[in-house]
Amino acid sequence: MKRQTGFTLIELVMVIVILGILGATALPRFVSFATEARAAALQGVVGGINSASTVNFATRSFNAASGVATIGLTCSTGAAQLLQEGIVPAGYTLPATVLVAGANTCLVTQTDGGAAASAVILGI
Repeated sequence: MKRQTGFTLIELVMVIVILGILGATALPRFVSFATEARAAALQGVVGGINSASTVNFATRSFNAASGVATIGLTCSTGAAQLLQEGIVPAGYTLPATVLVAGANTCLVTQTDGGAAASAVILGI
């Protein structure tokens, strides 16, 4: 008589149950990562705008012929001109508030999640 080898049905069911339990405990962590990633991306865009504005302010203060004159621009066009690619990244919007001399607070909003954070554009 030949002896058959392999897994029994009970062993296979137990493996599926264990994998299901592991999947159920790991899924909430991945959902949390997506939310945290969106928040981090928003902070990255705001940080980029803040940094670009500070560098532009320092450049224009040193030499008025260089850099970008931001007074009279809107938050969205000012941020676009300050950023390296010349556009605000896709998925983010800024208001059409006109920039004045000094610090201007512009609200950066994510179009897919609705989260928002404030960026400061220095009018010069």
